[in-house]
Amino acid sequence: MDVRPLSLWHDQLPVRPARPALRGRVEADVAVVGAGFTGLWTAYHLQRADPSLRIALVEAGVAGFGASGRNGGWCSALYPVGIARLAAEVGRPAALAQYAAMREAVAGVVSVAATEGIDADVAVGGTVVVARSAAQLARARAEATEAAEFGLDVDLLDADAARARLAATDVVGGTYTPHCAVLQPAKLVRGLADLVTGRGAQLFERSRVTGIEPGRLATADGEVRAGVVVRATEGYTPLLPGLRRAVVPVYSLVVATAPLPPAVWERIGLRERETFSDHRHLIVYGQRTADDRLVFGGRGAPYHLGSSIRPGYDREPAVFAALERTLVELFPVLAGVPITHRWGGPLGITRDWHPSVGLDRATGLAWAGGYVGDGVSTAALAGQTLADLVTGADSPRTTLPWVGHRSPSWEPEPLRWLGANAGLRAMTWADAAERRGDRPSRLAALVDRALGR
Repeated sequence: MDVRPLSLWHDQLPVRPARPALRGRVEADVAVVGAGFTGLWTAYHLQRADPSLRIALVEAGVAGFGASGRNGGWCSALYPVGIARLAAEVGRPAALAQYAAMREAVAGVVSVAATEGIDADVAVGGTVVVARSAAQLARARAEATEAAEFGLDVDLLDADAARARLAATDVVGGTYTPHCAVLQPAKLVRGLADLVTGRGAQLFERSRVTGIEPGRLATADGEVRAGVVVRATEGYTPLLPGLRRAVVPVYSLVVATAPLPPAVWERIGLRERETFSDHRHLIVYGQRTADDRLVFGGRGAPYHLGSSIRPGYDREPAVFAALERTLVELFPVLAGVPITHRWGGPLGITRDWHPSVGLDRATGLAWAGGYVGDGVSTAALAGQTLADLVTGADSPRTTLPWVGHRSPSWEPEPLRWLGANAGLRAMTWADAAERRGDRPSRLAALVDRALGR
């Protein structure tokens, strides 16, 4: 399976033959559906906790085929549920513990890559989010104020300080947090896959799981029998029987420039390889790669009826064109710079925006996901937590508020399609309105409430 067309990240790796597919019956202690970050981190931490465990990972494509090999390369402490909302739901101490665990997860990924010798182009530069209008600046101030109330590390930047990190157009301020690393995700995925298989885990590729039940997972050509079965399928979860409404697969698309010369980077910034965004409603994100490309992505692709997932959805020419226009709007120096790679893929969003991780001890079925696009570090925390739950470790991770959380199902179709795409269109309108005026959009606030954010 040639995965090079899937993303810049895969294209930068040497071609490697896929591992054997699952054939016949395999016995294991733990079976994992999916060999992305969640599945691989689960296997990694299980092996550290108990090297004798028999672990089998079953992947429909190859390791890192999904979002783990196609994301924007942010390893951040971002959590989809804001700290104030989370505190209102679960209490201040529990919310603070969840956010502290996210910061520790970032440090943990960086540490494992270093100690295990995985060269994933890691740099810890933090995240700068610029404000480019009065409404965006109001959101930046509100975020910094809320963070200060909870003792989180989010600094409010004035225009000069924000431009010193990211010299985008029209910058009037921004925020900065140090809790983010940038990395090459496909290198990290491949390194983790090599580690866990080298330590005895079985990894079956090109083997789509068609069913999960207590003690068993099945493919068209085989099955794994195991005491614990872990679902680590994120945006591809709706493809499994009975889970069509568990998450909506929302597509995020990305472009990458050719390597840029030092003179161009002097005009853009990102000297510490900070990840970056701005305070608009329709999310955009970017990073400076180790080989001096600018990788830039964002939402904007439509949700497809019935939670449909198809390879053709990975590439939406209109969305790529919009991303490229936005990139030049932010950085006029990039006008005419070649775009060498365009790609995309689905991520998973739950109805209440909560990610979760858990193990049903009565059935032996475990799960993790719903990362809402912030999965690089969240998946690492999920894998470590799943290992604690499976082995019965006495760990503070197992008492975090996301453990055992159950999100409600999304609405049936066509309500799901209507709501998701109306929300997308509303956020686009809200950003346009805020560019014309000074006040934050009321429409965006209404959409946020309707979607449960």
